[in-house]
Amino acid sequence: MRLTAKRYTSCTSTDKLKPFHTYLRLFNRSSQRLSARVLLTTVMVSPLYAHAALPEAIQIALARADLTAADISMVITPVGDKTASRLPAPVQVIDSSNSAHNEPKLGTQNKLATTTSDTSSAHQNTPQTNNNVYNEVSQQITLTTVEKRTIKQRERQMRAYTDDPYTYQSLESIPTILPDKPSTAAFIGNHATDTASITLSFSPLLSHQPDIARTPASTMKLVPSFIALDTLGADFVWHTRVYHTGVIVGDRLYGDLIIQGSGDPKMTHERLQQLLYQVKSTGIRHIDGDIIIDSAVFSQVNKDPGAFDNSPLRPYNASPDGFLVNFSTIGIQSYPLANGQARLTYTQQLANYQLPNKINTRPVACGQARYSLEPQWQPTQLTLNANLPESCGEHAFYIAYPDAKDFAARVIAAKWQALGNTLSGDVITQESPYHMKKNEGTKNTKSPRGLAAYPMSPLPIVSYPSLNLTQQIYDINHFSNNVMTEQVALSIGAYNKTNSIKIADNKTIDNKISSLYQFGKPATTDYPAALQTINQWWQTNLTTPPPKLTNGSGLCRDCTISAANLSELLTYAYQHPSFDAYANSLGIAGVSGTISAHSDRLPKSAAIGRSWIKTGTLNNVTSMAGYVKGASGQDYVVVGIINTDHALNAYTARLVLDTMLDWTAQH
Repeated sequence: MRLTAKRYTSCTSTDKLKPFHTYLRLFNRSSQRLSARVLLTTVMVSPLYAHAALPEAIQIALARADLTAADISMVITPVGDKTASRLPAPVQVIDSSNSAHNEPKLGTQNKLATTTSDTSSAHQNTPQTNNNVYNEVSQQITLTTVEKRTIKQRERQMRAYTDDPYTYQSLESIPTILPDKPSTAAFIGNHATDTASITLSFSPLLSHQPDIARTPASTMKLVPSFIALDTLGADFVWHTRVYHTGVIVGDRLYGDLIIQGSGDPKMTHERLQQLLYQVKSTGIRHIDGDIIIDSAVFSQVNKDPGAFDNSPLRPYNASPDGFLVNFSTIGIQSYPLANGQARLTYTQQLANYQLPNKINTRPVACGQARYSLEPQWQPTQLTLNANLPESCGEHAFYIAYPDAKDFAARVIAAKWQALGNTLSGDVITQESPYHMKKNEGTKNTKSPRGLAAYPMSPLPIVSYPSLNLTQQIYDINHFSNNVMTEQVALSIGAYNKTNSIKIADNKTIDNKISSLYQFGKPATTDYPAALQTINQWWQTNLTTPPPKLTNGSGLCRDCTISAANLSELLTYAYQHPSFDAYANSLGIAGVSGTISAHSDRLPKSAAIGRSWIKTGTLNNVTSMAGYVKGASGQDYVVVGIINTDHALNAYTARLVLDTMLDWTAQH
């Protein structure tokens, strides 16, 4: 019987079929520590041809992680022209604390010196056949250098506010690791800019179980973030507009102030304060009426924050909303005092809501907020049911508020008052346009009288633009922000529409909506409509069957995608005019984002500084997808998804995919 490698289109000497005694040698190596169960699973239960499709290094990593080839789907495909790469320039990590690493090094033992600590050691498996090509290419590549201590500092900052093992929530106050974070010019190397060029078609370098639908975790974010770039454009912005009814006399508004939400994914506390300050700058200091928050752009998208994993306080479980304020998350900062207590401060204050300003301490280890403080949102106050661990010291906790609309209303009321302004009425949130029904379903039942009965202003008094889409998807993919992804996925449904617009001579023109409230009527969407728009885009532009999405962020158990799906999407994106924005939004292996720990797990990896990757992790899922610049100068699309029916050892499972990146980077 003749065995052949399944879907493996480019074999090297290390990838040929291994006889049975090879696996026995692996079993006998003490460093592998393979159990008898793993050996039986690897050799007897799984067909040998399945292992032949995977390189030896990946097979070894799978065995160490107590996984089999059946648990993983993997596709690695060359893209583009190696003489005109579209990927950013590789990143060189240096350690100035060691004088030997003060200067960037090229071609150290035939590879770029991009490791964080040992740039003098080559990876043992670097292909010798590529030496001359690699040296020639590496001398032509301009490196971007980054300090190792800068990376470590950024990691500490990220972990300080993450408060969960696998999903980051970005806050605007966190500094960036590299200059010009949102710029499409950041990290751009010498690559072709002709978007009309013909896409080169390659056979996969490696294709293993590509068509199996798997749970992708946060690599699903690659789907809505790119479709948004394609349909809305890299420079797209959300406009939050402010109108009023009644009339303004002096510095007093006799009427209501209406804030029309746009679905802005990143209306942070700082940006909301700027919005309200602009309202104040129009001359309004006192409102004899209500502040109405109109979040009609998204309809019925709120969710039970505890439904996914029974952790309603985790920021990654926050619900999307048409007017989302700071991810519905509040920050708690602790400061130790000398008397067995600690002082607490909050970002942001909530109007008509009590937040404790002191707490007793206890001699235990500091952990996540739900263990260290046991917070509980009561109707009128936040209750902390545990004393603060002494070891927390000065520490920041972040917890999600359970109701996005109530949170926005309380924050706006507090900020409006903090600016020295007054409000005679209430802050009211509703999912219907103001002019359609102001009072239905709200506590505001009074009818406007006198000056307040005047109609809404024809033009907004403030139109506040968001950060552009390029900047938003940087946070989404770099830090794996779930609720921001949901805001973008819903916005694809709200803004990717074509209206027929009447003009003077009764002719019509098709015009893509570029702002929410155009011609007096807001575009409204819900999740089914938004997901259908994404599905239609996939069917129009790609050939693989569409993935199954339920929310766009990947924080779901019933959403699935195949490695072939992701590979086709990433290949399509490679030739897109907005590819710079897309690639720059991804974390850089060993350098930044959720893949920054790659260099800790695999210190001598050839992929460090040369891979742009989105990661994903759930209890039984780990995944990576993105781009790798190979040693020969060839660019590759890489996708690896691991699913099991049991909880993974996160460290060893990620090492399997780290090995995938390293193996690809050596080619």
